[in-house]
Formats: sequence, structure tokens, C-alpha cells
Amino acid sequence: MTSQMRAEIGEQPDALRRTIDALLPRTPDIGALARETRQVLFIARGSSDNAAVYGRYLVEAHAGRLATLAAPSIATAYRRRLDLSGVLAVAISQSGKTEEIVETLDWARDCGARTVAVTNGAGSPLAEAAEVALVTRAGAEIAVPATKTYTTQLAALSVLGLGLGAAVAEDDLRRVPDEVARMIALTEDSPALPEIVEDLAKVPGTVVSGRGIAFGTALELALKIKEACYLHAMGLSYADLLHGPIAVVDAQTPALLVAADSGPTLPGTVALARRVRGAGAHAFGVGGGPELAEACSAALPGPALPEWVAPLGLIVPGQIMVENLARRLGIDPDVPRGLNKVTQTD
Repeated sequence: MTSQMRAEIGEQPDALRRTIDALLPRTPDIGALARETRQVLFIARGSSDNAAVYGRYLVEAHAGRLATLAAPSIATAYRRRLDLSGVLAVAISQSGKTEEIVETLDWARDCGARTVAVTNGAGSPLAEAAEVALVTRAGAEIAVPATKTYTTQLAALSVLGLGLGAAVAEDDLRRVPDEVARMIALTEDSPALPEIVEDLAKVPGTVVSGRGIAFGTALELALKIKEACYLHAMGLSYADLLHGPIAVVDAQTPALLVAADSGPTLPGTVALARRVRGAGAHAFGVGGGPELAEACSAALPGPALPEWVAPLGLIVPGQIMVENLARRLGIDPDVPRGLNKVTQTD
């Protein structure tokens, strides 16, 4: 029986196409805010926070603006006022109803920031609180693990990058929906999929690593493994992994390595795969082209997209792997224990 999570994974090409078509005309609105700001502050939790990591690398690497991740507790618990003049505050929430995120965006505005919301909730409190609301067109998402709401958030952040002056090609973004459809078919047919699933079903946990623009994808994949499969999964930049935690990688703790098919972090990811295998552990690749596939024990295909938009397709093989792994472990991926679709934090 097909899970709701798997059905929603399959809806991503259409959801992305609707979102991109709806949001690209909003780049002038973002550009108007860009002229009055110097840096970007991302406000998010959970999967949205992983999307924000992508946004941060995109803005810094391609739009030349300093970008940081907010600590919402500064606003909601410590209640400290900061000087946010010259800051563009971008709040990200799938539902737009997480009170902490709405409160933090209100705080940022009161501290002098200009404001943008990224949400799938049209008319939500978050959308109403922002000067510019980038409302994604994912449609209703029933399964608790975010799939299409996550990838459409990445699409919205790609549009944000374009509006902030990122030196990238808009046509790359327009190619994403078709490439995601191709990725779904390729992953389902990949002989590496059952191999990786069977191996992960036998171990208590894994390390998930990427770097740069792919780092958010590694964090999101680790989160999905934890919430849908109940396995320990440590999401790390490979630079941090090499500073000590690599000691946990062994025959019982394989590494999942995520990379775009090109870009400055690919050689380091390939080198890490070889080091992991040299230590007697399995290294499983997601993306990274033939170089990473050759260095890994097994690898899932990645999207044929430039690095700046690769994360929109790169997470998709991971989503399919997680859904298959959950069912292999006898877990319903649609309703992970202890989780709800909208999480409230204080």
C-alpha cells in the first residue's frame, strides 16, 4: 500500500512548478526590500530551519550578503531588543501558525528589520505579519514528515536569492520540476535503493554529511531518518565531521554523503567517502555524480542541476530512501510517534 508520504513525494514536480510560476513575479517586491537592507536574518525551526541553511549559503555565495540564522529565544524568552536596522528578516514556517516564529518576526520588525515570510499557509498569521509573503503552492500536506512543503520552501528561497541579486540563471530554477520528476523515476529504479535500505535497517544509526549549499540537505535527511525511522542520525558538515566525530563511523555506523554533481565541495565529499571506506565502514552517496558513486559502497543518483539549485532535487532520493526504510522497519512513515504537523514551542 502506498503511504501518504510517498504520494506527496510524487506530487513535488507539480507543487514546484506552481510555486515557481507564482513566486518568480515577486522578485521586484524582494528587490525593493533589498535596496533598504544589507544582510539577511533567517527565522525558522525544524525542516524550515534546514531550508534556511540552504538560504544562507545561497545568499552569501551568490548574492554577496551576510546571512545568519536567528535564535528565536532571544526574542521570545530573553526578550532582548536588538538593532536590526538594515536587516531583512525572513521567517519560514510550513503552516505559518507556529507562534514562536510569528512572534519572532514581529519582534524583528519592531527592532527595525524589513520582513518576508515563506509559508504554505495563505492567510496565515505569519503571512499576514510580513511585508512580503512568499506563499508556496504545495497544497495540503497530510503526512507529518515534510516533503513537498520543504522543497517548495527551497524554491521560494531560490526566488528570494534572485530578488536579492544572486548572480545565477533564472532558467536553472525553471528546470527544477522536470528534473525532480526524473529523479523520482531514477531513484525508484535504482538498484542501490534496496541495497542501502537493507544496510541501514541493520544498524542503530548513521552519520549524514554534506558541505556548503548541500549542507542543509544533509541536515534535512538526518532529520527525516530520525523522525520517520527512529534511528540515530547525526547531520554534520564534513568539515566538522573530520574534527573528531568521524571516530563514530564504523561497521555499525555507515555514512550517508550528500553532494551536488559539481561545485567546490564535491572533491572533499569524494575524499571523505574514500576515508570512510578505508576505515572499514560503508559510505552511501546521494548525488555527487560518477565521482562520488565510484568512491562509495553504493549511491543514489543526484539531479542534473547547477549547484545553486541542486538541493531542490538532491533531497528527493533521500526522501524516497527514508520512506522505504520506514516501511522496511515496520513503521508508518505518515504518523511518526510523538509528532504533530504543527509544532508549537515556547
